[in-house]
Parts: sequence; C-alpha cells; structure tokens
Amino acid sequence: MRRLRQLAERTPAARERYVDLLRALAITMVVLGHWGVTVIGYDRSGRPAGHSALGDLPWAWPLTWVAQVIPVFFLVGGYANAASLAARRGRGGTATGWLVDRSARLARPTTALLVVLSTGAAVATLRGADPTQVRTVAWFATIPLWFLVAYLVVVPLTPPMYALHRRFGLAVPVVLVALVALGDLGRLLGPAGLASGNYLFGWLAVHQLGFAWYDARSPAGPVGVEPRGLRRRRLPLSRRAGAALLGAGLAGLLLLTVVGPYPVVLLNVPGERLDNAAPPSLALLAAATAQLGLILLLREPAQRWLRRPRPWQAVIAVNAVVLTVFLWHLTAAVLLVGLLDALGVLPTPPVGTAAWYAWRVPWLLALAVVLAALVAVFGPIEARTRRPPDTAPAREGARRLRTALAVLGYAGLVTGLLLNSLVRKAAPEPLGLPAPALVAYLAGAGVLRLLRSGWGSRG
Repeated sequence: MRRLRQLAERTPAARERYVDLLRALAITMVVLGHWGVTVIGYDRSGRPAGHSALGDLPWAWPLTWVAQVIPVFFLVGGYANAASLAARRGRGGTATGWLVDRSARLARPTTALLVVLSTGAAVATLRGADPTQVRTVAWFATIPLWFLVAYLVVVPLTPPMYALHRRFGLAVPVVLVALVALGDLGRLLGPAGLASGNYLFGWLAVHQLGFAWYDARSPAGPVGVEPRGLRRRRLPLSRRAGAALLGAGLAGLLLLTVVGPYPVVLLNVPGERLDNAAPPSLALLAAATAQLGLILLLREPAQRWLRRPRPWQAVIAVNAVVLTVFLWHLTAAVLLVGLLDALGVLPTPPVGTAAWYAWRVPWLLALAVVLAALVAVFGPIEARTRRPPDTAPAREGARRLRTALAVLGYAGLVTGLLLNSLVRKAAPEPLGLPAPALVAYLAGAGVLRLLRSGWGSRG
C-alpha cells in the first residue's frame, strides 16, 4: 500500500488518468466475460470440455455491444503509444529505442506464460498424457494470445502511423474504415480473401483515434493552427461530441445488424455467416464509435472520481499487472476445472437452466481466487519491468542494424503467436504449442531482450 501511495502521489497533474481506468476496465470485462459465458461439460471420452454459451443465449447477443471491449483497449493503446513515443523523442530518444522499450512490457509476461505452459505440457507428455489432449488444454489456455498478434503488429507501426496522423489527421482512420468496408464486401460477395487485411485495418483505425485523443491534450502546434475537416488532428472531447458519436455509432450498428447482413452478436458464435471480430467488421467499428461516444460522455465525472487517492491507487494496482491478468485468466479456468474434476465435484448444469445461472456466482469467485494466486506468482514479472536508459547508437550503421533487429524481433513474436493460433486444438503437440511457434517466438523475444540490454547502442 505504501508503494501505491507513493506512485499515486508522483502522478503528474496533466496525466489522463481516465485512459488508465479504461485499460483496467476493458481487461476486467474481457476476463469476466470469458468466465461468465463458459459452459463446462464432458466430451465423449469422459474428459472435461468447455465452450461458449452465446450460441444458446441469443437474448444476450445485444449485450456484446458493450461487452466487446477490445476496441477500447486499442483506443487507449493508441493514446498511450503516442504519449510514450512523444515523451521518448522529447528526451532525445529514437523511435527504435521506444520500440525496444515497449517490447519489454508485452514480451516478458507473455514469455512467462508460454514457457510455463510448454514445460507443463512436456512433463505431462513424458508421464503418458495424450499429446492431443495436451494440445487441447494448451490451446484453450492460449486463446487470449490471438489479441496480442494484432497488437504486436500495431505497436511497431506506431511511429510511421503517428507521422501519418500528424500530416493527415482523422482522414487516416476514415481511409482505414473504407478499406474495412472493402474487405467486408469481399466476405459478402467474394472473394473472401479480400477481408484478410481487416485484421490490420480495423484495429489500426481504432488505434489512430487514440492518437487524436492524445493530440487533443497537447498544444495545437508551433503556430497554434489546427487543420479543419478530416485533416484535423485533435479529437473533440466535449459531451456534445460524445453524444453525437454515441448516437451515430448506435444508429450504424442497428442498420448494419438488424437491417443489414451483419450478426447482432459481436463475438464469435459458430453458425453465424460472419464473425464481427475476426476480422473486425464495419459493425464492430460502429460499436467502437458508440463506445467512444460513451467514453467521452463519462470522461469528466470519471476524471473527478480519479482525483481521489483510493480509486486512483486501485487503478494503478490493476494496471501494474493488467497483462498478466489477461494472459492467465483462462489458465485459471483450466486449473479450476481440473481440480474440481479430480475431486469429483465438477458441476456441469445445462446452459440456460436455473442451476447454470446459480453456478455463475461461485464459479466467478473460485476463478478469481485461482487467478489471484497466479498473479501473485507471475505478476511481478510484469510489474517490475523497468524502462531502460535512452541510448542512441554512435554510427548510422549501428542505428540501422538496431532498427532492423527490433523489427525482426517483433516479427518473431507475431509469427510464433500466429502459428500457435493457426494450429488446430486437436493436433498432437507434445509441448502443447507447435515447436516452430515456440522457436519463432522465443527467438524474437531473445533478439528484443538483447537490444534492451544495450547491445549495439555504442556503434
């Protein structure tokens, strides 16, 4: 508590505390959402199995308009990335140094998860476990990593995309939304492969709005002139703007889902013609617009509330381990299900029954206890991540080499996580994760760790 008080007291007066609150709330909602809709049963072989209840609860589909909060994470990620990049450059640092620094907070907790899972899988395989079942368990535990694939692509694109934002302003996300619309047209009329770019364009569009939010908190420019129209760089933060965005987003969402061809549900439900989240669709971007409007409407009261010591200390505490919470929350479910099954007391009520709804409360509480234990063990890996000193290579050749290696390191992380997500959950994998995925990820993490140590920074 003393450490939290010290951090709270050192918070600069100009800090947008609301961004930190939104990040904590978004991850908390993802965790509770995954836990809340989980249905546990037994497969034909008598092993515990889980799936989402959304397919059996169509009445809950409109609730995903609020519960699908990954756009919020990309929005606040854009704000935080713009703020930290500007601060690094203000200290005389480079974009490459910023990129290497940013990798620590993302890669270290993720590496811990993958190493623990693969080690546990190897031990289970050596003790006679079925490699297919080992893979199924690891696949379920690594579901959160699909989100990191997109984010780990967006982060290294921040310097050039922020430069585009400074030149063209809000015209950039408008173009990206148009590209998403083109991809959706491919999904509806063909060719379906045209939508592959939506994985990048959709999340980049929301990330760009984070840049505009950050610029709204900074001076307009050396001559105080703000471009007008779509080239404006500053997001309007008034309640009037929030109401307009909320109304426009909801209207667009209703037209696209109730009238148009998009599913009402914004999360994956087997059997639906389109998946609004994978890749991001126009419907998801309409929901993101409505969410941005609601965020702006609540901004001023939230800012006042966050001036109080206790709420702000709680936000600091959650954000110190927020990625650890996200990464390990489904592992907590695996461990709890395994424990209850071993004890012979695993409840498996049919979805939608009174017993299933009644089981939600003890289920969530038990999962919270297991996750708290995991965060106590692995949270320090994230919380103790320290910013390396700003160093610039003495020679142009060294700078280019560090930049190339930083990009290569991120490429390794993305490749490893992407390979894992593409391999089916029933594949026989003795390590739980595909060996090429582990090699690619660990190689990328190793390169970035080498750069964070200062290698190559002196020419």
